[in-house]
Amino acid sequence: MGDYVCSLLAGEQTIPVGDYYIVRFPYGSEPYDAHGMHQPAQPDGPMSAYPDARSGLIWPKHDGWAHLYALMYWEAEDYTELRDRFVRDPLNLSTGYDSTCTEDRAITPGGQYIAKAWAMFVHPETPIALMVRHNAPTSVKLTLAEFKISYQRDPVLP
Repeated sequence: MGDYVCSLLAGEQTIPVGDYYIVRFPYGSEPYDAHGMHQPAQPDGPMSAYPDARSGLIWPKHDGWAHLYALMYWEAEDYTELRDRFVRDPLNLSTGYDSTCTEDRAITPGGQYIAKAWAMFVHPETPIALMVRHNAPTSVKLTLAEFKISYQRDPVLP
């Protein structure tokens, strides 16, 4: 029983003012996606094209206990708080929006460089995403983003 891994990487993207935003990742440029968990042909049928909201989804292939990781580099800007979270089904495509590991941070001088990790159960019909928000009065650049999942298939479940 091996590990199932998907490792996504994105360069600069603009995060709008407002509610939580799904961080987007290009297709075909992943550092690693051997199991096809981040593909334009979505498991529920539609096609996705970067940078639509679906391009931020990872679709686990099996039920399992997963480790999620994220890395976010924010440009220095006029904000006093940044928030991020992992979300099961962020677009309400299957089981309904379910956020976990929400963190908010006070700002230090200069850019903000954040790494986070979390563990949770995942399911093949439920996509997961990294979502972020800020409280600046205008859009802010996320200059680098990484989103990773690693899990072993649950041998008891199908």
